[in-house]
Amino acid sequence: MFKVIPNGINRLDIEMSGKLDAEDMKIALDELVSKSKNIENGKILYEVVDFHLPSLGAIGVELSRLPAMFGLMKKFDRAAVLTDKTWLKKASEFEGALYPGLEIKAFNMNQKAEAEAWLSS
Repeated sequence: MFKVIPNGINRLDIEMSGKLDAEDMKIALDELVSKSKNIENGKILYEVVDFHLPSLGAIGVELSRLPAMFGLMKKFDRAAVLTDKTWLKKASEFEGALYPGLEIKAFNMNQKAEAEAWLSS
């Protein structure tokens, strides 16, 4: 599952769980692009619960849209990732290095208040 929920003018909340296949990834990326169309200096709060690596087809869809994703991520300044999986914390913070101007910080699931405060600071 991948849900994109607008939360105010310049923020999106994204809920991720389970495993994404190629069709799920296409729908998720289309929704992300659509809902971030008017965002500037935006913030993202990711809640990642019981997430598994996407299928090879889903990775292919994401890679095929990589140039568009770089443009999309320029709309955002900060992203907080809530997860209890250590590998996802490290991967998400590493991903922040790939997007100039986007700072990504990972938090434990029980640190939602801290993540919200960090996004707002």
